[in-house]
Amino acid sequence: MKMLKRFVKRLLSCLLLAALFVLVVIGGTLGVQGWRLYRATAAQKPIASLYDEISSRPGFASCDQLPQTYIDAVISVEDSRFERHHGIDPAAIVRALWADLRTRSLAEGGSTLTQQLAKNELFTQEKQMARKAAEMFAARDIEDYYSKPQIFEMYAGSCYFGNQWSGVAQAAQGYFGKPTRELTRAECVVLAGLPNAPSVYAANGELARRRALVVVERMERAKKLTHTQALELRDEVSALPLW
Repeated sequence: MKMLKRFVKRLLSCLLLAALFVLVVIGGTLGVQGWRLYRATAAQKPIASLYDEISSRPGFASCDQLPQTYIDAVISVEDSRFERHHGIDPAAIVRALWADLRTRSLAEGGSTLTQQLAKNELFTQEKQMARKAAEMFAARDIEDYYSKPQIFEMYAGSCYFGNQWSGVAQAAQGYFGKPTRELTRAECVVLAGLPNAPSVYAANGELARRRALVVVERMERAKKLTHTQALELRDEVSALPLW
């Protein structure tokens, strides 16, 4: 019996070491593929020219043109550690991997705002592990080159909001008929939620409202709102006429 237990323990140890070896090999291979993909892409669209290119678009708005509620809402729902990470958030990646393993999908990406910016501007939307690795290399270079406000501006200026509107300035005019600086708190929250599934929410105002209420919940969780402020904002979102 003791010999059997010893054999089982050794077998499990060997299997664990083999699994770790496979993970290291796969990770290294994907890292090399991702680096090559990033370098090839950056050669055609350099990181250094990214801000100039995005800021020249009709859908661009600088941070001083954006209400603080919109900025807080986007960070809360998309990347609550945006101000603290350097383009990649290991904690978010671990949470996403765990969720993906449980659901056997790639539904959760663990992407920061910087990674999403890289995906929107440099790569395809197809979910591939090599592209995710390339996205991380791009995110680190973007964080090294630009300030956090500039990265936020580029993200907001490159997001798709549905109805063929790209960038928050276009979305504000398209959905609410006003410039970004005139958006109400409820309108800010609605716009912050749309890029999650723009085609779905653009086609159904009530689904967009439900998403906006999720945004309010995340804002409270991120301590951007007190409980009382969150309740008030929920009421404003519920009363807001949507399409």
